[in-house]
Amino acid sequence: MNSFVLAYVGGIVGAVLMDITETLAARVGLTSGVSVALVGRWALGLLRGQWAHADIARSPARPGEVRTGWAFHFLVGGGGVALLYAAFVHAAGFNAPIHHLWGGVIFGAATSLLPWLLLLPAFGWGWFGGRGPRGSNALLASMVSHIPYGLGVGVVMALGSRL
Repeated sequence: MNSFVLAYVGGIVGAVLMDITETLAARVGLTSGVSVALVGRWALGLLRGQWAHADIARSPARPGEVRTGWAFHFLVGGGGVALLYAAFVHAAGFNAPIHHLWGGVIFGAATSLLPWLLLLPAFGWGWFGGRGPRGSNALLASMVSHIPYGLGVGVVMALGSRL
């Protein structure tokens, strides 16, 4: 099966694993402060040409932001970002399933850079989410949730490479 299709599907599986991990982490008090509604608000703002917010939590709510947030999270953040993994695998020539398992974990950790350096600053929360909501720890929460994301990508790629 095409590695880009596998990566996209793996990204969606990884996004589900990420959500499960974030739910469990929140139960013990570890949260990034990011919600699906805020992701949707940001995505809808992008469509209107608004890249960044002073503080997205204080920006007016938008109709459909929760649905948009879920769609963006799975289709762009999950599947779309995983295409970068497939491109790297293709360029590097990694084909063995074990490469995908370790590669997925490393990829997941590396994708923590996206919220730290892109999403959180665009939310108005600064680099690494340092000005995020009180009680949040975006630096640690992002790493904790992105590793299972990468594992999802890697597992689907490993299983697909056996077919």
